[in-house]
Amino acid sequence: MEMGLILGDQLTRTLPTLRRLNRRRDVIVMAEVQEETHYVPHHRQKIFTVLSAMRHFAEALRDAGWQVHYVTLDQAGAASSLFSVIQEALIQFQPRRLIVTEPGEYRLLADMALWSERLECPVDILEDRRFLVSLDEFADWADGKKQLRMEYFYRWMRQRTGLLMTEENQPEGGQWNFDADNRQRWKGEPTPPEPLTFEADSIDRNLSALIEQHFSDGWGDVRPGIWPVTRDQALAALRHAMSHLHAFGDYQDAMAKDEPWLFHTRLSAALNMGLLDPREVCEHAADLYYRNQAPLNAVEGFIRQVIGWREFVRGLYWLYRMHEPNNSLNHQSPLPHYYWDAETRMKCVSQAVAQTRQWAYAHHIQRLMVTGNFALIAGLDPEAVSQWYLSVYIDAYQWVERPNTIGMALHADGGRMTTKPYAASGQYIHRMSNYCQQCWYDVKQTTGPKACPFNGLYWHFLIRHQERFRSNGRMGLMYRNLDKKSDAEREALWQQGEQLIARLSEL
Repeated sequence: MEMGLILGDQLTRTLPTLRRLNRRRDVIVMAEVQEETHYVPHHRQKIFTVLSAMRHFAEALRDAGWQVHYVTLDQAGAASSLFSVIQEALIQFQPRRLIVTEPGEYRLLADMALWSERLECPVDILEDRRFLVSLDEFADWADGKKQLRMEYFYRWMRQRTGLLMTEENQPEGGQWNFDADNRQRWKGEPTPPEPLTFEADSIDRNLSALIEQHFSDGWGDVRPGIWPVTRDQALAALRHAMSHLHAFGDYQDAMAKDEPWLFHTRLSAALNMGLLDPREVCEHAADLYYRNQAPLNAVEGFIRQVIGWREFVRGLYWLYRMHEPNNSLNHQSPLPHYYWDAETRMKCVSQAVAQTRQWAYAHHIQRLMVTGNFALIAGLDPEAVSQWYLSVYIDAYQWVERPNTIGMALHADGGRMTTKPYAASGQYIHRMSNYCQQCWYDVKQTTGPKACPFNGLYWHFLIRHQERFRSNGRMGLMYRNLDKKSDAEREALWQQGEQLIARLSEL
């Protein structure tokens, strides 16, 4: 008999572990352990959603004839770890071999690499084949390149997959990327769809009570039914997402007060837990284009996020060992309290954090250009910011969170991931949202007590890092605008930034 371990983000019936095992003979171990729920202060909705999905997956496996040894949070005990659960299961079942699929982060993989010796049982760690490109294939693509850029990786992936490609192996519409068409501000029309919700069952109700008991002092609301926790629910979420994908493209970068969802698909959590397959969601999207039910800019923008960014950041995480600390800009300021309590006069930050506390969700522009941009220009400690992102979002796993935070949002990786930092003043937020209309600060002011903090911090960022970034061709316009200002204006901007950084917690 062999024994397999399935993790909370491996809820896929075609998982390599399941393909290797024999349902008539072998046993599967799944476990809810304190070590995994506490290594960062996870949002309570994230804990609920993952554990609910695990319990539903275990039930589906049993219904399919598998023997499942499932350890609940109550059974696991406060000091339990995956290793201790496996130790006890080995004593109970006496398998000749343990089968696992490689986890999505170095922390777990490094631990598992020692299990064979520590357990005195052979451990086979199988390659995770649920992505569209393997880590070896990504490394081969990257080999010899001076810089790795997502756009060129994405084009390579389009050719590999055939998604949105003509019979002549050219991109549909004559160009690879329609991002320039996807930057419209949403002004109230069209009306966003009602979010799809699911009826809570006995598993959800029992687990919700357990979360309240074990994580009473945890962060974030718990709302059963807002995220899919079964394969059937994930497929329903996919169908719902495709029903409004036609509007996604135009408004994918838009932000609006009290509109957390707009036209976003909300599929990333199900994808990252394994309830959906990346190819199937892309094929559904492509089919809408070929049936004239969604425009090319919407479909291409969606597919780019899945086979472009998602696959690219996974490759970077493992290739560049992005679990290790990175702080190329030497930013040291602590994370302000309003990243947790939303109590700030900056409307955009307050809105993004309050929404995140409520739903464990903010879309990519809120993450990049509000909380991420502020962290960058304010000089916040990248490790503190990275831990926050990993803690608060429903779809956050280290392989996807670290590159997006350390590399894209904070430019703390020295430019390995992006050619320039995503630094912006309050004008970007004003252009893409209605937040500024109700903000205590004035986005049109750059200096003074009522000036938008994003403005002063943006200019301060450019001045303090000018030795590094002046030669960056993509930042030429920024520095030409800085150079147009008089010495007195530049000094005023510098002092404004200094004052803001000195009182970050008071903004």
